[in-house]
Amino acid sequence: MRLADLDRPARFRTSDEVFDEMRAACEANPDLAQFETIGRSEKGRPIAGVTLGYGPRTVTLVAGAHADEPVGPETLRTLVLEGLAARGWGADGGGVGDLFERFTVRVVPHVNPDGEARQSWIEAWDAGRPTQTLGRFLRGRRREPPGRDVEFGYPVMRPENAAASRFLFPYAPVALHASLHGMAFSEGALLLIEKDWIDRPALGALKAGFERAAAEAGLRLHDHDRGAEKGFRYGGPGFWTTPEGRAMREHFLERGDEETAARFFLSSMETAVLTGRNRAGRGGAQTAGAAETPLCLVTELPLFVLGADYDREPGRPALLERFRERTPALVEAAAEGDDLAPHLDGLGLRCLDVGTAVGLHLHTLDLALNVVGP
Repeated sequence: MRLADLDRPARFRTSDEVFDEMRAACEANPDLAQFETIGRSEKGRPIAGVTLGYGPRTVTLVAGAHADEPVGPETLRTLVLEGLAARGWGADGGGVGDLFERFTVRVVPHVNPDGEARQSWIEAWDAGRPTQTLGRFLRGRRREPPGRDVEFGYPVMRPENAAASRFLFPYAPVALHASLHGMAFSEGALLLIEKDWIDRPALGALKAGFERAAAEAGLRLHDHDRGAEKGFRYGGPGFWTTPEGRAMREHFLERGDEETAARFFLSSMETAVLTGRNRAGRGGAQTAGAAETPLCLVTELPLFVLGADYDREPGRPALLERFRERTPALVEAAAEGDDLAPHLDGLGLRCLDVGTAVGLHLHTLDLALNVVGP
């Protein structure tokens, strides 16, 4: 059995809604799961941490850094709740229980519950009504700027970062680290891969599998060559390298914006890499191979898909560019409660439903685990 075979949610849930449910699921499976309150947010909200399994290789998973990207947290909640519920499925042939024997999985389902609480649109998400849902999104979306961005705040910029760092990264070496994200708007699916891994032949099956799964979900690959802007190196349609705080700082320093540059700390991916390298050679059961760079991934799937057909130029998302030109008018129309449809002509805008998005995230984790697994 694969993670992608787990039952999928029909809607986005919130941290408050599933906190006690995740705790109860772990307490009902004490041989496989441990639930912890690993810290509290700036406003005092509890942050959950879950350890699944007891295998020899460590996997770290985190979501919610950008709280306007709710599919990542929903994926990790699904992994915990449905994974434990399905622990015995396919036991003779290696089901989810087999995964827990191969890996110790450290999970922070939502690292930014304060940010989630500010997203008034999430619980009203309706994939079947894309225009109305877009209006709610544009009115209710809240995005945290540099200096507040949890993804670029490791190890201790905010209490949330400190809690996640203590929980995720003391157990070097990490074989796989994934930070689950999303995009508000794109022409398709995108996967970001650690720069030391992106060109390795060993990732051929992962890339091909990601492309096939995206196609099965009705998505093309998001093809955008940014010319290494902000350190995002292009790895072909659908693939970039993972973001780095260092590259972000260099980007803004080159533009003479020292104030913004100083607001970027490390990303969770950089922290996973540095933790492994710093622990290399210190002895202990996991020292062997500790210098190996962990496979780090960032999943990026759109909330709103721009799906219209057009003659595409490689590396250029012209449909997204067209949408961005219309964004000011869309934001104004949404604020006034006006009809957004006239501004969406020719874009093929639709919502990616929750179950499909979660399934594609889980499938990507399946592919990654196959790369790093024993």
